[in-house]
Amino acid sequence: MTTPQFWSTPLRYLRWASHEKPAIFFAMAVGATGPVMLVALPPIRRFFGDVDPEPIPLTYPIPKGPRVIPQGYDDE
Repeated sequence: MTTPQFWSTPLRYLRWASHEKPAIFFAMAVGATGPVMLVALPPIRRFFGDVDPEPIPLTYPIPKGPRVIPQGYDDE
């Protein structure tokens, strides 16, 4: 049983794919950077001063005191 070409010589396959099938090659390159960026980007963002935004409030703030009823909108 022979091994597939990619697993026996991966660099040679990537070189061939970059010339013959560039869409596959660049898809593999972009896909390989995903896990690296997951670890590398947060410290880089903080270094350049980007901060995480405040969390979005999940409830509406309840005002203190009695409710003010608007005037002047009654039907006449």
